[in-house]
Amino acid sequence: MKAIPVAVVAIVLAGCASYSGRGLVPGQSSAAQVEAVMGPAADKRPGPNGETVLWFPRMPYGDGTYAARVGADGRLIAIEQRLTEENIAKLERGKTTADRVLDLVGPPYRVDQFPRMEREIWTYKMQVFPFPKALFVQFSPDRVVREVYYMDDPEIPRLGRRASFRR
Repeated sequence: MKAIPVAVVAIVLAGCASYSGRGLVPGQSSAAQVEAVMGPAADKRPGPNGETVLWFPRMPYGDGTYAARVGADGRLIAIEQRLTEENIAKLERGKTTADRVLDLVGPPYRVDQFPRMEREIWTYKMQVFPFPKALFVQFSPDRVVREVYYMDDPEIPRLGRRASFRR
């Protein structure tokens, strides 16, 4: 009976160790090995020069979104953290398309429709010290960015602030 809890703990720890692709070797690891270690990709998008980008979002409680770039030969090129302030700064109102947002920061944690506003809002969650952050990217029907909000996550209560609940 003791073997079952030990096995469960070992599996959980192994999953945590590979959370960001630790142990995968660029130039050697295959796309299948990437998914075996990191789990099934949430999205697969074409990249430059025949590359395929496998997306591994770790939201809402993980540490971001990983992009595993796989070459035309099926071998891993690199694993990159893409949900960064540097990439967020590249999102331009009135210019950046939804496809470019997907290429820069990956698939969103949540997508909400606001038909009366004629807007779609993509939400991303980031674990940033000392307070978790949220990124909200608002699109018009032509799939162009209209607003970008990067702020402390409004869903996370802060110390010193009391949560108010209505009954």
